[in-house]
Amino acid sequence: MTSSPGTPRRVVIAGASGFVGQALVAAFREDGYDVATIGRTGTATWADPVGIARVIDGADVLVNLAGRIVSCRYTAANRDEILRSRVDTTRALHRAVRDAAHPPRVWMNASTATIYRHETESGNDEIDGVIGDGFSVDVATSWERAFFDGDLPATRRVALRMAIVLGDGPATRMLFALGRLGLGGPQIDSWWFPHRRYRGIGARPSGPVWSSWHRTRGRQRFSWIHIDDVVASVRFLRDRDDISGPVNLAAPGVSDNRTLMREVRRVAGMPVGLPAYRWMLDPAMAILRNEPELVLKSRWAEPAVLTRAGFAFAYDELGPALDAVASVRRPRARDLFSN
Repeated sequence: MTSSPGTPRRVVIAGASGFVGQALVAAFREDGYDVATIGRTGTATWADPVGIARVIDGADVLVNLAGRIVSCRYTAANRDEILRSRVDTTRALHRAVRDAAHPPRVWMNASTATIYRHETESGNDEIDGVIGDGFSVDVATSWERAFFDGDLPATRRVALRMAIVLGDGPATRMLFALGRLGLGGPQIDSWWFPHRRYRGIGARPSGPVWSSWHRTRGRQRFSWIHIDDVVASVRFLRDRDDISGPVNLAAPGVSDNRTLMREVRRVAGMPVGLPAYRWMLDPAMAILRNEPELVLKSRWAEPAVLTRAGFAFAYDELGPALDAVASVRRPRARDLFSN
């Protein structure tokens, strides 16, 4: 442990103001940690490298969730900010850890399961998973390169390749909003006017310049994880000194889009939902200031590292996970689906 005997352990959480960050702050406090935060406000701010260095030196655990939310339209300005906000903040933390007299023993940095390619035939685990291409993948690979750069011999590093998190957060609210618009059936990829929003970005841009589509007929895979299992897995990884490198935070019970939307309708008490093709979704998502990629890309991440290490998911199937979300936020879920 980095902390002196008899003093509380300290965790530093960067990007603590978001949905996942607030849950982790509460969990670490429950575990008896002193919690310091880094963000636009907090114990230290991104504009204060001296303050960042001060809070990290002597901390036991560092968790970085900083980054502009991806639940937005991929305009040129948003694309640049999504990448910059992840890479620059990770580099700032890297410098502080490198220079600390007493660096954290473990640093967990957010990443994303979107790093893997569009996949419908088999899951992607941390060992054999195939990295994809295009904007979202380039953001993820640039993020992880900044994180794993250089030698930090005293600090174990874990990249949290997080699937879509179910709870009172932006992804779940967006799915409910689609249902409210009458688009609660399967989302079906189809031709749409090519655009350049998904083109590669960063120092090593990958993939085609123009968008394309896949004939998935609503069978694209949907990897997800309940917020309670995000918190539990972070605790598990914090205490397992033998685990480092990329770790998929995704429930074993991967769904497909048709099943997902059927379960959303069930939880919401909506008996029917119109199927939505890309030509319907793209204009609707523009109104919602979001991207259809969230529901049209086939995301299939398998949590091999966690399951082999003995981690037990509280929610390994989609239906009970959505029931749990609804039981906590029932009034809001009803409102989203009311006329």
